[in-house]
Amino acid sequence: MFFGDLLFNFVPIFIGVIFIIVIGTVLHMIFSSIKQGAKNNTSPTLTVPAKVVTKRTSVFGDHTRTTYYTTFEVESGDRMEFQIAGEQYGLLAEDDLGLLTFQGTRFITFERKY
Repeated sequence: MFFGDLLFNFVPIFIGVIFIIVIGTVLHMIFSSIKQGAKNNTSPTLTVPAKVVTKRTSVFGDHTRTTYYTTFEVESGDRMEFQIAGEQYGLLAEDDLGLLTFQGTRFITFERKY
């Protein structure tokens, strides 16, 4: 009897806590994304000489969604990784040199120079 009462009291509380954690995580992700977008919008758009250092992909699900990333190195030696569109990803190769245009953490374009 005691175990049954404990179970009926504990399970709803446990489910409620999990629900709050999930909702809190989702809200945090949404607000962080909005905050980063606002910060990018107020950042200056910069164009700097850069080199493509590496490219990578991240696949979600059963190969249903692929996210493309490219890392660029600027003249100072600093490296920046940007999420880019698949079409742009396919046009870039490691060691390409050119002009990188970005705004905050937002990739705008990369114009290859030979």
